[in-house]
Amino acid sequence: MTYVPKGSAAHGPYTVDIDPKQAGWVYSALRVVEIEAGATHSFDTGESEWIVLPLTGGCTVHTEAGIIELLGRESVFSGVSDFAYVPRDARIQIASGAGGRFALAGAKCERRLPARYGSAPEVPVESRGSGTCAREVRNFASADAFDCDRLIAVEVITPGGNWSSYPPHKHDEHRSGVEAELEEIYYFEIEAPEGREGFGYQRVFPSREGGTDVLAEVRSGDAVLVPDGWHGPSVAQPGHAMYYLNVMAGPGEEREWRICFHPDHTEGYR
Repeated sequence: MTYVPKGSAAHGPYTVDIDPKQAGWVYSALRVVEIEAGATHSFDTGESEWIVLPLTGGCTVHTEAGIIELLGRESVFSGVSDFAYVPRDARIQIASGAGGRFALAGAKCERRLPARYGSAPEVPVESRGSGTCAREVRNFASADAFDCDRLIAVEVITPGGNWSSYPPHKHDEHRSGVEAELEEIYYFEIEAPEGREGFGYQRVFPSREGGTDVLAEVRSGDAVLVPDGWHGPSVAQPGHAMYYLNVMAGPGEEREWRICFHPDHTEGYR
């Protein structure tokens, strides 16, 4: 399963629940949980490290080391959010006084790092690309911005009518200093001005014989899995900004994001 329509990966309290076994790989995981006002959600981290990322609303994250307060945000389109890192082998509770929706980005890992707070003002925000390929990248848990064992996670905002994840690129094999093997999840939300629902498109195509090949129309709540292959572009409908959360992890000894661009595409749009 590469294209994951909204609702197809719902399980228990989660509107999205993609674990490594379901994805057919080893490391990367994503959950999205909606918490009603005054309610709580508890979960065991198991063998994975997790980041609690508010999509809408704020919360408190209760860990064995104490309570982490997250101010959150009105929506993914309103700005950068603070976040909480929680370690493997822990029992976690999320409480939300006003209610909200929260992403849990996870990766199976070996080291047990301490629970920590990630401040919104400290998130590196990058303007990437130019012209109709311009987009905003929020590197809240990129390899060089926040310490995790294996997890890499970033957010991207693509203006309506623009392309992102372009030129197409891949990270499905280990080549020292050139490319790092990473499993990747794209989770999408599409801006709906005045209640008008929008859509976008996501392309993944083979980097080797028999590889992943999908062109998906994506809407809010959909996901696309990238076990291998060239991926991009991500195309936003005119008038509707596109948000996606990228969750990545892989087997490399070093936690690094190294990608290879497709040689047949113009690299000036990176």
